Amino acid sequence: MTLSVVPCLDRVEWDAAVDSQQGHPMQLWGWGETKAAHNWRVDRVLVRDGDTLVGSAQILLRTLPFPFRSLAYLARGPQAEAGLENEVLNAVGRYVKTTHKSVALSIEPDWDAATVAVASLPATGWVPSNSTILIPRTLILDLTRTEDELLAAMSKKTRQYIRKSSREALEYRAVTEAEVAQCMSVYKETAERADFGIHEDGYYADILRNLGEGSPIYGAFDGEKLVSFLWLAASGSTAFELYGGMTEEGSQLRANFSLKWLAIQEMKARGITRYDFNGLLNDGVSKFKFGFADHEDMLAGTWDLALSPLYPVFAKALPVARRSMKKVRGLLKR
Repeated sequence: MTLSVVPCLDRVEWDAAVDSQQGHPMQLWGWGETKAAHNWRVDRVLVRDGDTLVGSAQILLRTLPFPFRSLAYLARGPQAEAGLENEVLNAVGRYVKTTHKSVALSIEPDWDAATVAVASLPATGWVPSNSTILIPRTLILDLTRTEDELLAAMSKKTRQYIRKSSREALEYRAVTEAEVAQCMSVYKETAERADFGIHEDGYYADILRNLGEGSPIYGAFDGEKLVSFLWLAASGSTAFELYGGMTEEGSQLRANFSLKWLAIQEMKARGITRYDFNGLLNDGVSKFKFGFADHEDMLAGTWDLALSPLYPVFAKALPVARRSMKKVRGLLKR
């Protein structure tokens, strides 16, 4: 099969293509625009078999020091027709090699790890990578199930806390644009308490502006005071948790239980069929997430396609560089 790869320069056409193949919100035009404003370049391509659309890929490009040129990255992409995943990937790989001369194409597709497409990746030159950005172990709710079925799959304690927190004198609703500043304040407080790094304010403002209705935020309010928030990205089929935070008061009232249930209900009402909790680790946050379902999911993970003879050097250097950056960030916090 010979597939054509053609750049797409129209937002409406692009987002329609992504949604037509149940694409992830990180493949939407607005997400790419945000990354383009923060040290990445973006190239969006449609993959066709004749006149038929069979795939699409929003390619993020990060400039690297000489002689590596750039790294090409697909965040939860590409989109591909069932059975044509590998053909689409290889067509995109050839395009990136010819057009951008990148050292490698790195992918973290929104595919189940058990699919035939993932099993056959090594046969076409792809190798597993330890340079993970998006955690493959996650929890994805099937929103085609009824609310009663979703509740039944939760732990008994989670259902109890949802009922309990909903009886507190809190209001659970969408956050207005004027209230986003409160979210950022709570997020910074949460990051300081939990000791994790965050972006500068402009990054989050760009997400909200570029994704628009595709980036809903829900909050728990005590009067006019925000005590907990949950920020999502949403395509036509998939909701993906981006950020969340909570004050000490919100924690005491367990506001995050009813807040997450509200977000799930709202996404289901939109017609979205998948709700992704964005990663599971062995920590307290993941223990909280586990209470919302009786299963977990494993996505394909991170795979690299070497596009240059320099790839082995790059692959060895990248993990070392990332560890060094983490150490620098840690020193800056002190």
